[in-house]
Amino acid sequence: MGSLDGHHALITGGGTGIGAAIAESLAAEGAAVSLVGRRPAPLETLAAKLPKAVAIPTDITDEDQVSAMVATAHQALGPVSILIANAGMASSGLLASTDLHAWRAIIDVNLTGAFLATRAVLPDMMQARMGRIIFVASTAGLKGYSYVAPYCAAKHGVVGMARALAIEVAQNGITVNAVCPGFTETPMLDASIKTIVETTGRMEHEAKRALIKNNPQGRFVQPDEVAATILWLCSAGAKAINGQAIAVAGGEI
Repeated sequence: MGSLDGHHALITGGGTGIGAAIAESLAAEGAAVSLVGRRPAPLETLAAKLPKAVAIPTDITDEDQVSAMVATAHQALGPVSILIANAGMASSGLLASTDLHAWRAIIDVNLTGAFLATRAVLPDMMQARMGRIIFVASTAGLKGYSYVAPYCAAKHGVVGMARALAIEVAQNGITVNAVCPGFTETPMLDASIKTIVETTGRMEHEAKRALIKNNPQGRFVQPDEVAATILWLCSAGAKAINGQAIAVAGGEI
């Protein structure tokens, strides 16, 4: 029997990278999984590999789509008892040259999307008086990095939302936490490295070295390490962990 038998986990940004690693980890422990993201293909590919999973293409920034997505997940696999708000995006540039459209895009995906998904699953959790809400934030939610001010602002907002909501629902058997990975080997990191190469003229290995230097262990975090932390937060043994922002970053924070 898996430790998460009978649970239904909804994972935004669930098709690739950290989200896919989380889905595989939770499914291996018996959870049914709803995979959410904008691109159908990776969601459907991963869902086909898992014992009990559905793919639900959704724009996480659209309120109506999020409501419909949660209703579809509920109908397919039952009430959501675990939410992993993982959807995210990043871009780089000086704050002074960031236009309002670019600012809003980062805030909408990383912060507003997490808010909409959380609000949509809370009624089921409140009724059941049980649930786990885990935001995949970033070390950028705990410190500043140059050239990514909108991303830092969004991820600081996610951490603040987790801390506030944790207090609101603590009496209802629901825990709320944020996991804050450092630079992790994902498609998002690949895109960041490509941007560094294109804008600075550095070689790829030089760009990677510039990012790795933030990690005292001298390496990138692996998606399965983030997933292992989230699996623990979903376990019965972590029911007293609430309102925390846990860095998975090799000692950077």
